Amino acid sequence: MIKFILMVNKQGQTRLAQYYEFLSVRERVTLEGELIRKCLSRSESQCSFVEYRDYRVVYRRYASLYFIVGIDNDEDCNELAILEFIHTLASYSGRI
Repeated sequence: MIKFILMVNKQGQTRLAQYYEFLSVRERVTLEGELIRKCLSRSESQCSFVEYRDYRVVYRRYASLYFIVGIDNDEDCNELAILEFIHTLASYSGRI
């Protein structure tokens, strides 16, 4: 199940943040800061799946935006389906 969706530019500024479970503002800021640094520091040759805290994170870069989706850390979550979701989301936002 999707827990959050982030759209971030290459400078690390959050352009969209949507959370589907309650997190305090302090927790959101901490989560976004650490996660954005982690995703932006990875090279393009590395896998787009990252485990972070209690989440499995799937991200993809389109043009100058990173689309980051956090999901449950369960075995039944399909990362490739989430990547397809990100592709669809990016196409609707006009990034591809």
